[in-house]
Order: sequence, then structure tokens, then C-alpha cells
Amino acid sequence: MQHTLKHPITLTTCFLALFSTTAFAHHGFGRFDRANDSTLTGTITDIDFVNPHAYLYFDSSDTEETVEMRCEMRAATLMRRSGWTREMFANGLPITIYGYMHRTDPGSCYVEEITIGEMPLMNRNDQLETPEIDLTNRPYRLPSGEVNLSGDWAQEQYVIAVPPSGRGVGLVPKSMKPGIESGEISTDDIPGSGWGPRPVTLTARGQAEADAFEMWSPDDNPRLRCLPTSILFDWVFDGAINRISQEEDRIVINYGLYSFERVVHMNMDAHPANIELSSSGHSIGHWEGDTLVVDTIGFQPGVLASPVKHSDQLHIVVRYTLNPDTFALTRNYVATDPVYFSDQWIGTDTVLVADVPYVAHECDELTFEFLEFQD
Repeated sequence: MQHTLKHPITLTTCFLALFSTTAFAHHGFGRFDRANDSTLTGTITDIDFVNPHAYLYFDSSDTEETVEMRCEMRAATLMRRSGWTREMFANGLPITIYGYMHRTDPGSCYVEEITIGEMPLMNRNDQLETPEIDLTNRPYRLPSGEVNLSGDWAQEQYVIAVPPSGRGVGLVPKSMKPGIESGEISTDDIPGSGWGPRPVTLTARGQAEADAFEMWSPDDNPRLRCLPTSILFDWVFDGAINRISQEEDRIVINYGLYSFERVVHMNMDAHPANIELSSSGHSIGHWEGDTLVVDTIGFQPGVLASPVKHSDQLHIVVRYTLNPDTFALTRNYVATDPVYFSDQWIGTDTVLVADVPYVAHECDELTFEFLEFQD
């Protein structure tokens, strides 16, 4: 049975328009057959509410024999930010899924649209009702006088918007949705996620390893092993919610998508001589006026942003500035690594006070099972 999706270009248009090829290192669209959309019906048996994708389990009733299905949804973080909850997927509820089957696993699919029980049809990116963020009682400074960076932060959500023409359905920043749907804002003005191609020049080694990098291989891509990519990339990618906690002599930064932690030492003038290399590195910080400056070295070799790798000589300096009127937190960063690129990796991004609290979600990347790559 075939079903015409109400947003048939969502997969292609949304992500090609908003994300660079780095996004495809995370989402396994290539593993699903989008040539023909499929309809599946059944009864919910469980849900893994995890990152980087949640997985819905159900017994399919589309054949004479019951088939146990596992279908990929958005990250738990993104679902929570959009008003979706684990409780919506109660065991025993009937469901109808419109989506795409896995190319090699008949027990897996990709959820594009879904009907749960008596609820109306929903697209995977639909924004359900969420509370407004109240900043009226948020102080700009702590009692110590330092700028108040403590709290939960996330990049503005991207939500579905339909222009007046009905064409070009796609994901747009939440604040732009009314303007897009009224026609006051052109779809040409929609910004990307901030992770497009970088203005960086790779060394011969950097270029060779980038050319050989396989996005879909867990051996190359840490995200497919539920590991962080880098402290730069994971801050905003895929709508992560992160937490900053200012303590007496240190600042703790918890990254939400893969639940890893950084410590910024505020009582050190220099890095120690012997640093144990790690994916988060060793950070020291100081204030320059109202700007927090964080210097980080001591990285174990890894991936800065697919397919660009980095060595243990990676050095990152980040400057955090909080807008006193909007409470938008802007991050300006400069990264150098003489092994993999010959100039500087420079960028900026902005996060807002998060719309839902930080949660250290578990990670379980079932879309990329290691056995699939052992052939």
C-alpha cells in the first residue's frame, strides 16, 4: 500500500538546504530507500528515547505473520524540544507509519509521518505545543559580578514552515516561521545551521585523509560509535541542549547530544606540562571584561568536523559573549592545527536559553550496526 506524504520533499529539501555534508555523517538517509514511500501499521511495543535517534518498536500487522519492527525517529533531544514525549508512545497503542524502508533490513524503517492512536497525522518535524521561555527574572550577572553564563543553552529550533505558494516546504528557524508562512520573508533568506563548508586550507595530509574519509563507516565517523565529534561541532549540531555551570574556580560545560563534559579551569594561568589527551582537551579560562575566553589544548587525535580530522596539536580559543538584552550567547572561535590545515578555522554561532532543560540522554546508534560494515 502506498501513501502520498503530506510533505513529500521534507527529507530532501530540509536537509540539503540547511546542512552541509557533515549532517549526512549523522543521519543515515542512504540506508533507507526513498524511491518509494511505504505504509506500515501495527501496535507499539516500546520506544528507545535516546540520541542521536529515537527508535520506535512495534508489531506490524501488515502480513499474516507478525513482524517485529524498529523504526528510526529524531533525536530524543529534538523531540523533547518540539513537545514530543516518551509517554505519547504508550505500549499497546495502534500506529500507522508513513516512511521509508531500510535497504537491507526488512525490520527497520525511517519514520517521516505517523499517526498514534486517535491523534492526528504528524510529520516527524512537527512542533507541538511548548511553553514560552520567561527571561524576566534571569539576572545578567552573578552575585560575584561575573556575567551569568550558567544555565541550559541551545541553538534556535528549526521547525516546518509552508510558504503561501505551498511549495518549498522546509525547516526554518522558529522565529522565522510566521514570516515565511505569511510571505513576508523569502525562503532565500533562511540561514543555515552554521556548519557549512569551512574557509580552511587543508595540508596535503589533511586533504588526503579527508578524501579517504567514509561518512558511513563507524571506523571513521565517531558519531556512528556514539562518541563526540569535537567541542566545536557538538555545541550546536542537531539542536543539542548544553549546560554551563559556573563554580568557584572552574566552569563545567556539559554537552547534551553525546553527554560528555568539559571543565574550564579558572584558577590556572597556563596549561600543565603533562596533559592526558582526551576528546574534550584541557581548558583554562579568564575574563576579558564581560567576555569569557577559553583556551583548550590536549586533544587526542580525532575528527573536528567530518571529513576534516585533527591531531594532538589542535589548539582552540573560544570567546563567549552574552547579550544583556536578549540573553543570546555568542561563541566566536579560532582553531589551529598545523598537521591538518595551514590556516585558521574561524567561526561563530549563537545559542539561546534552552526551551527545555538539559538531559543527559543515552546514546544508541542502531541505524549503523557494526556488522553492516564488516562485509
